[in-house]
Amino acid sequence: MSFRSVIAVLGVLAVVGLLVFGLVVKGSSGLAIGDPVPTSALPRLEGSGDESLARYRGRWVLVNFWASWCEPCRAEAPALEKFQRQHGGPRFEVLGIDTRDLSGDGRDFVHEFGLSYPQLRDGDGGAAHDYGTSGVPETFLVDPRGKLRLHVPGPVDAEILEGSVAPLLPGGKS
Repeated sequence: MSFRSVIAVLGVLAVVGLLVFGLVVKGSSGLAIGDPVPTSALPRLEGSGDESLARYRGRWVLVNFWASWCEPCRAEAPALEKFQRQHGGPRFEVLGIDTRDLSGDGRDFVHEFGLSYPQLRDGDGGAAHDYGTSGVPETFLVDPRGKLRLHVPGPVDAEILEGSVAPLLPGGKS
């Protein structure tokens, strides 16, 4: 094998090694079940002021990261709204976080789907990064103590919400 071939092979191996390292680091940066979830304040998507997940301490919260340009997010929005209407109350709330999106597009999305649950804005994706998301949509169920109880990468539907989330909520059937 020539010197150039050896250099080329070593270069390819170095790139592959860096990619594998990046995937391992990314995979380990996500939240694990039982971990406390980040509570950084984010601006409300509509209205003024900021809000934090800490405001919901003592309640179950289903945190859903989404974006208006995301087709799977559009597909899951009606199921999340229906779930909020069926289960929402003083002990449970869905909380939407519009990430890496334009504010106007996010507000249009909320109006289009008639979303009644609170919406926050994560314009630069910092909160999504803190949760360790790999894209949108991703959904996290947080218990009343602020600990992660369930993580659903990808879109949710009625079957996932009723089969995996509802049983964990107060009065749910396990």
